[in-house]
Amino acid sequence: MGFNIAIDGPAGAGKSTIARRAAKELGFVYVDTGAMYRAMGLHILRNQIPREDEQAVAKACQDVKVSIAYESGEQQVYLNGENVSGEIRREEVGNVTSVISAYPKVREKLLHLQRNLAEKEDVIMDGRDIGTCVLPHAPLKLYLTASVRTRANRRYQELTQKGMDCDLEAICEDIAARDERDMNRAASPLRQAEDAVLLESSELGIEEVTSLVVGYAKERMRKGQE
Repeated sequence: MGFNIAIDGPAGAGKSTIARRAAKELGFVYVDTGAMYRAMGLHILRNQIPREDEQAVAKACQDVKVSIAYESGEQQVYLNGENVSGEIRREEVGNVTSVISAYPKVREKLLHLQRNLAEKEDVIMDGRDIGTCVLPHAPLKLYLTASVRTRANRRYQELTQKGMDCDLEAICEDIAARDERDMNRAASPLRQAEDAVLLESSELGIEEVTSLVVGYAKERMRKGQE
């Protein structure tokens, strides 16, 4: 059984960035579950399946294969054998994903792969329900969050640096809407696990948050060896 670190939190909180950096420092495998869900969302978008039609989405997911591979130390996400690591980061894919990730059949499809990885490796896994559902017995659980405005600003800067035209207020509204859906969905809603450490990062930089995560991990691993 590997040592598991679960990081949960709302959209745009920086979970993937922090988890990836902490994994590198600790020598852990980083598992971006959000990317796996986004691959499912891309499949639904490509096939023009209405995101609100739960039955149609569930049926479409039956024959979909989502896998993770590491190439030159970087995680790559494959959808039915195609590397979609870049395409899944599009804003419209994220919007579709936010809706379909609430469907039980979609979650069941990916849960098995996620748990198998955690059983075999020391992993940092981030998402919306890692500490509460996917890895409920993880020795270290963290809940990373920041204000809606802070998260929107971070996303805006990320997109503008890539030369993409975007509107800050629209991003802010989109993030608030995602929070509402994620926190109120019937299947595995976003919430802080009772034994999770809260990290409010509105006033913290990436390096500061990463240092906190690594520190908590080393402390828990040390206690586990005593």
